Amino acid sequence: MLNDMLKNNKYSYIGSSLRLKEMLTVLRKYDIVRGINPRKMRLILEALGPTFVKLGQVISMRPDFLSSEYIYELSKLQTRANPLPFDVIKSVIEKEYNQKWHDVFSSIDEKALGSASIAQVHSAILKNGARVVIKVQRPGIYDVMAQDIILLKRIVKLLQVFSKSSDVVNFMAVLDEMWTITKQEMDFMMEADHIDEFRHLNSDDPNVDCPQVYRKLTTARILVMEYIDGIRIDKIDKLRRAGYSVEQLGRNLGKNYIKQIIKDGYFHADPHSGNIWVRDGKIIWLDLGMMGRLSQQERAALKKAVYALAHHDTFMMKSAILSLGIARGRINHIKLYEDIDILMMRYNDLQFGELNLGRLSHDIIKILQHHNMGIIPGLSMFARGIMTIDGIMQLTCPKINFVDILQEQMQNDFSRNFNWREELKKMKQGSYSLLYRSMQLPEQISDIIKMTMSGQTKVNLDLTGSEEPLKQIDKMINKLIIGIISAALLLGSSIICTTSMTPKFLEIPFLGVLGYMAALILCVRLLISIWRHR
Repeated sequence: MLNDMLKNNKYSYIGSSLRLKEMLTVLRKYDIVRGINPRKMRLILEALGPTFVKLGQVISMRPDFLSSEYIYELSKLQTRANPLPFDVIKSVIEKEYNQKWHDVFSSIDEKALGSASIAQVHSAILKNGARVVIKVQRPGIYDVMAQDIILLKRIVKLLQVFSKSSDVVNFMAVLDEMWTITKQEMDFMMEADHIDEFRHLNSDDPNVDCPQVYRKLTTARILVMEYIDGIRIDKIDKLRRAGYSVEQLGRNLGKNYIKQIIKDGYFHADPHSGNIWVRDGKIIWLDLGMMGRLSQQERAALKKAVYALAHHDTFMMKSAILSLGIARGRINHIKLYEDIDILMMRYNDLQFGELNLGRLSHDIIKILQHHNMGIIPGLSMFARGIMTIDGIMQLTCPKINFVDILQEQMQNDFSRNFNWREELKKMKQGSYSLLYRSMQLPEQISDIIKMTMSGQTKVNLDLTGSEEPLKQIDKMINKLIIGIISAALLLGSSIICTTSMTPKFLEIPFLGVLGYMAALILCVRLLISIWRHR
């Protein structure tokens, strides 16, 4: 058993070495030492393979990680790949079902409908004559991507040794997020669950549907769904020739996506035009492997942000932004108010119908980033999804405003959820709580006076804005200490060199040489630090 483990570790090490060599070859091909730009970064990620393509896609949903130019370019990343031979697909199907493929399917089209980095899609016909689509996972893709993730994490850990920047830690979090999303996409049973949940949540909408899953034929590596014979949402001429009202389709699409976000909190995270088809007048959502979730609190915060912007309420906007962020440390609330005031002034002259939700989301993300607050995954997915859907609606029905649909849905939601009896009940409870606390005030004030007279009162004083000067003083003291240690090492080493201490190196006591080297390293580090912050 020990020999097997050593052998596996040996092969894993050899595989990692070969993969690292492949990565270096790609980086050398694109001349990475001469710098990088958004387009070059996208080409490098595509050349490095599926793991890096998926990493780029995840980063494109994280505006807090790279500048807008890189985010825009990485959003173009596609997972197209050369199709596998049909014999390989057949072997995967037979291995997964543990029987010959023709015992399950009447026929399978050898030509792939689509081929991506994780899976390949073929049309087929079942024994009962039903036309279906088979999504087959590429063999060995899990191992390849797992190996890449291990290599990337090792590189990040090495960077953490030499860098104190928090960006390295953030990149580790991005790797974890990417691997979580990828594992979900590679588990077709989970995608089947997504489809069923999406169908259940949208069952009351007669204008929306998604493919039916054949559960008995679906496994972790094979997904069998009904074949969708329809028209892509961006094929405007085809839709018009088929007799559809493109404007009505666009309106139905916008209403449904707002409903997914505001009401369900469960929305399609990759709603590009290739994943939205039209069949029998219905919007058909495809590829539900990546779904976004927003909790009730996060949905309330988003609605609060839109409401605050419409009513120019800075305090409410601050409350919404704090609900959408994850505090990583102390927050400078005065500076946060200033940044929110600037945000409100930017949108001050805009009418509600002119509001761009995607841009607003990115502005909120920038404020969170500036104040060192983490971003909930649902917010970045929401921003990307809203911008994509808005673009599709501008193409299909430019006369219909996406924000107007949002306003209409929010008003309907408010009217539907508003209950006079519940509101009066809440007011009674609030009034009783306020009265009870007011009655306790004299007792509490008496206790404070007694504690003050006995010397037991403690006051916690927090001077906002004092953190930065204290950090600067701390850095100055650290530099001073390094300088003192360097001087002590130089002096001590010089004294040792006057003795006949052994062992020696080039007729100089070896301990003295070590002292000189340590002093040199500390001095160089100190000079570099001074140069960087000059």
